[in-house]
Amino acid sequence: MISRYEYEGGVWVDLERPSEDEVREVLRQYGISDRMGTELLSPTPIPLVAGDTGAVLLVLHFPAPREDAEDIKSQEIDFIVGAGFIITVRYELVTSLHHLKKLLETEAVIDGALTLSTDVLLELLFAHLYTSIRDHVTHSADRLDRVEKEMFNGREHQTVRAISDSSRDFLHLEATLLNHEEPLVRFLKTLSERNFFGSSFEERAARIAADRVHVTHLIRTYRAVATELRETNKGLVEIRQNEIMKTLTVMTIVVLPLELTAFIFGMHAPGTPLLENPNAFWIILAIMIAMCGVVAIFLSRKRWI
Repeated sequence: MISRYEYEGGVWVDLERPSEDEVREVLRQYGISDRMGTELLSPTPIPLVAGDTGAVLLVLHFPAPREDAEDIKSQEIDFIVGAGFIITVRYELVTSLHHLKKLLETEAVIDGALTLSTDVLLELLFAHLYTSIRDHVTHSADRLDRVEKEMFNGREHQTVRAISDSSRDFLHLEATLLNHEEPLVRFLKTLSERNFFGSSFEERAARIAADRVHVTHLIRTYRAVATELRETNKGLVEIRQNEIMKTLTVMTIVVLPLELTAFIFGMHAPGTPLLENPNAFWIILAIMIAMCGVVAIFLSRKRWI
């Protein structure tokens, strides 16, 4: 599917799940080389920058949450930028670009024409893409806040998986954005050298690069928070386990002398004390209570209870 958005001095052509004929038609219309076209016809597994005299190609992969789970998937977007046009190619729905298209359509209906230039639209494209990632990071951070509250409310065992999932998400996001660094900088530098947009583009290029850096720093910050929460959760689990072991140990110390006493008087061997005494039960019970008192005093002096 091909969507076109005319603006001041150029056009944005967005191809979503394009056929080979649609790709070749757009390439012929804007005089783009077949070498670039080859990259558009099939997914590219790694970031890529290529250029000719009239256009520059950039292939990036953007993280996006799956609809049926919290996992992160990778969405490829191919950008071809020339002096008066931007072409984007994608193989599935990209939510941030879909929202931008709706905004542009609304503005076109209200104003009758888009008062944009190519470099402004390019900055808008990257701003929406990186804002979408920032929104996902913020959502994951909010979930991490809820996990933290549950962790300190005595549910540290239940939060282990949630903390690990958040840490994994931040790791995947950071890895994806780190892969953007070198190709994005080279792409923006090439556009500046070709002088497609004039000297003002250098400032816009700096803002695009800064958006990526800002989101990367945000992800690193929350990833560090997730790591600290995992260590804190581990410490809380160990404290809880130590408390359980302490309780079991105290119970064993208290019960063991009583069991030994009951076993001795329950042997019924010749010569067993109190065997013929009619008050034997009460005497033995008093001995056990006294032993419990002695053990309790001992544990209290040791500050074990």
